[in-house]
Amino acid sequence: MQTHFSPLTLAYNRLMANSFKSFTGASILGMADAADLDDAALAQALFHLPQAIVSHGAETDPVFRYANQQALTLWEMDWHAFTRLPSRLSAESASDIQSDRDTLLKAALARGWVDDYAGVRISSTGRRFHIRNTTLWNVVDGLGVHHGQAAFIRDWRFL
Repeated sequence: MQTHFSPLTLAYNRLMANSFKSFTGASILGMADAADLDDAALAQALFHLPQAIVSHGAETDPVFRYANQQALTLWEMDWHAFTRLPSRLSAESASDIQSDRDTLLKAALARGWVDDYAGVRISSTGRRFHIRNTTLWNVVDGLGVHHGQAAFIRDWRFL
């Protein structure tokens, strides 16, 4: 089984989908309801969405836990490399860019989610791209335990 369809990833996908629905009131899959799919079908649907989805854990310096195929293509990385990348390294190291990113992540953590986020990111080859129309949300379980944060990136353009 491919790593991005491992039992741990399947469970995390469910947490992401449930949390997205809980915070935003919408299904992460658009018209389809993620609750109607079994874990394997949900994992397939999320991985192949045309929008990019990324998520990092809840560590002090969070490391990415998930990226769908669109995100892996944007960041020009494979699953193994991406899921070892500290999320702060997905953006340029300039202090203003990191400060904006940190502010939004903290706002999402406090509120549960933020909508219409935009910012500049950088791929593994140094290719810069601007993400827009992005929802950031906390990934939590049914007991409210925080497992990380995720981003649903609906639009981007290369700079």
